[in-house]
Amino acid sequence: MTARDDTLRRGFWLLGLAVRHEPRIFAIAVGGSAVYGVMTVGSAYVLGRVTDRVVVPAFSSGKTTAGAVVAAGLAILAVAVLKAAGIVARRLGAGVMQYRLQARYRREVTRQYLRLPLSWHQRHPTGQLLSNANADVEAVWYPIAPLPMAVGVLIMLAVAGVSLVLTDPVLSLVGFLVFPAIFALNVVYQRRLSPIATRAQQLRAEVSGVAHESFEGALVVKTLGREAEETERFRVAAHDLRDAQIAVGRVRGMFDPVLEALPTLGVLAVLLVGTRRIQSGAIGAGELVQVAYLFTILAFPVRAIGWVLGELPRSVVGWDRVSRVLEASGALSFGDTVLARAGAAASVDVRGVGFSYDDEADVLQDVTFTVQAGRTIAVVGPTGSGKSTLTSLLVRLVDPASGEVVLDGVDLRAVVRGGVAGAAAVVPQQTFLFDDTVRGNVTLGLDVPDERVREALRVAQADRFVDALPAGLDTRIGERGMTLSGGQRQRLALARAVVRSPRLLIMDDATSAVDPRVEAAILAGLRSASGLSAAPTVIVVAYRKATIALADEVVYVEGGRVLDRGTHLELLERCEGYRRLITAYEREEAERLAIDAGGDEASSSLAVEAPAEV
Repeated sequence: MTARDDTLRRGFWLLGLAVRHEPRIFAIAVGGSAVYGVMTVGSAYVLGRVTDRVVVPAFSSGKTTAGAVVAAGLAILAVAVLKAAGIVARRLGAGVMQYRLQARYRREVTRQYLRLPLSWHQRHPTGQLLSNANADVEAVWYPIAPLPMAVGVLIMLAVAGVSLVLTDPVLSLVGFLVFPAIFALNVVYQRRLSPIATRAQQLRAEVSGVAHESFEGALVVKTLGREAEETERFRVAAHDLRDAQIAVGRVRGMFDPVLEALPTLGVLAVLLVGTRRIQSGAIGAGELVQVAYLFTILAFPVRAIGWVLGELPRSVVGWDRVSRVLEASGALSFGDTVLARAGAAASVDVRGVGFSYDDEADVLQDVTFTVQAGRTIAVVGPTGSGKSTLTSLLVRLVDPASGEVVLDGVDLRAVVRGGVAGAAAVVPQQTFLFDDTVRGNVTLGLDVPDERVREALRVAQADRFVDALPAGLDTRIGERGMTLSGGQRQRLALARAVVRSPRLLIMDDATSAVDPRVEAAILAGLRSASGLSAAPTVIVVAYRKATIALADEVVYVEGGRVLDRGTHLELLERCEGYRRLITAYEREEAERLAIDAGGDEASSSLAVEAPAEV
């Protein structure tokens, strides 16, 4: 089987899948199309009878009766009303079916995105994921719009064939020659169009990916003066898509006129043969009008079959891209254990955990440590030692390849869906804020009173700068919070976690952009449980000596392994790697403070905030 034949086979399978998903709506649409098809043939029959019984006698005798005219008008009107009803049912059914299928598979793709672990998302560009959920899903079900009409056309052709044979077998031969020619031309058309349409659909996704990446990296592009290079990169991708679309248009431009011309040529052939048949007395004028009119109205509906076949290659490409998402492995499974959402702090046990990305070198190897409830633990290690990966495991964004992560004596894999998020919260290294108000960014849909929001802001040391904003909690902070400083964004992200009263709070270098004194106040507020239902267990990925010194214990990670554990002073004495790292951190911090004359926080925060934090 050739690739083109395989595309056709898989395209018809997709059409069958659509019918299985929406059988009732498809039946309504096809029923309407069938009514339209039968009435289309019927209109030719009625026009022929009106010609024989009203028009020709009127020309012969020079007069006609009002009853004959009214009867002819009512017959034509009845056929027209039934055709209109069929068109409405067909178009409405096809549209509803197409949009329901698109919505269904957008939901399926989105649900799969949510089911798949973070490690899967890290391997797939965001632009590609957006294309899968939008352009590819739309492409899969494009053929649904003309499908009911194409099925109705088959019914129409069957009725038309019978009508032609009953009207005049000789004239019917012309039709039986024209219709196969149309179908044969359609087959050639699709074979030429299929590979070009396939490439065009693939290029759509590439253009989407390049555009999304450029928009996401706008700050980098502008600060490094890369606008021209990014524009050129997008230009190349866009021009490739343009060329592919032009190639599609060129093929369509070549075949469309021929497909339009064949029925017209059939009409001319019918008129030439028919006039001779009339002269010989074999048929009447009404029968010739019936056959000729039938050819003129069949030209457009027959094209519906070509439209379906023309969209099949694009549909198959879209399905391949969507099915790769739907069939992706690695979705997290869940148990039935329910964790307490509020109350006392949680205990954490990490037992022999190992993890790697894409079966490459291990990021974590046999990591084991315990955190008692209510304690504050600092995780320290050089860049690339696996600290951020460890935080993802602690809130089950990914599952370990070996070992287990246990919260309150329960393996996280045995917890119900959403159970871990209800008991634990993580403030990631990269802060993300929505183009919403301060309140909306802190609550994210959580139904909590403003008093609780303000208390979370106070614990995160964000209450003062929020009160100084033009509308307080109702101030919109712009896309990604770009109207705020880095430290302010980090504190809002921390308040977002605190407002949920987590029993385990994980901070992945989440205070790197705030003043050390503010950071100390944040950790002190978390430990004192002031304004919280209870002091949470806190695990903080840190590099500042001041932050590390506030922790009850330090876990030192290097090369994906826990090399030592103890208090800050104990590790300084006995762990050479830890001592070397902390010394480097101290030197870097001193240099930064000297250069910035007080740090980024003092210079980038709102003017009213600096005095309040000193």
